[in-house]
Amino acid sequence: MNLTPRQLDVVVAIRNYRHLHGYSPTMQELADQLGTSKVTIFEHVGALEKKRVLRRDKHKARSLEIIADEKLPDEERATKLPLLGAIAAGSPIEAVENREELDLEQMFHSRNGVYVLRVRGDSMIDDHLCDGDYVIIERRETARNGEQVVALLDSGEATLKRFYREPGGKVRLQPANASMEPRIVDADRVRIQGVVIGVLRSYQN
Repeated sequence: MNLTPRQLDVVVAIRNYRHLHGYSPTMQELADQLGTSKVTIFEHVGALEKKRVLRRDKHKARSLEIIADEKLPDEERATKLPLLGAIAAGSPIEAVENREELDLEQMFHSRNGVYVLRVRGDSMIDDHLCDGDYVIIERRETARNGEQVVALLDSGEATLKRFYREPGGKVRLQPANASMEPRIVDADRVRIQGVVIGVLRSYQN
């Protein structure tokens, strides 16, 4: 089974949304997330249904379901990369190839579950989280002061910031960018959706 890059984007977006919210996105939410039209999303979902990767109830808005990751070919669901050895960032070391595998799923394993989000914007640039990076998120509903969190505000806005508790039942969502101001809000207006435990970056265009 061959998936186009855009079809794979749709599958990953659905998976991540379900991990984050506990239910499936609507077609419009998928379109907004992927920066395309609702019509295009319907086309991709229809193609993925024919390939038996997705199924949905056409009478329900949030019924998108990934039938099984096993339906995807290995190259489209691989979480392992070849680990060939070490490289010096200080004094030179002998270059010796040592063939192993780096299992990303095992490396970022958590009994709470993990998911991936793509960073948009530069509010966390001083923490070296750049626009386009992928952050590995551990699903948690609480956080310690200073942790990088996915925070969901009661307005429906989700944001990636450092988390701090403040006096008077407040929390501070602190950007890692000197040009931006923190947001201080009532604690009951914020729900923690997860904590950053890793970051992946691609230098390919």
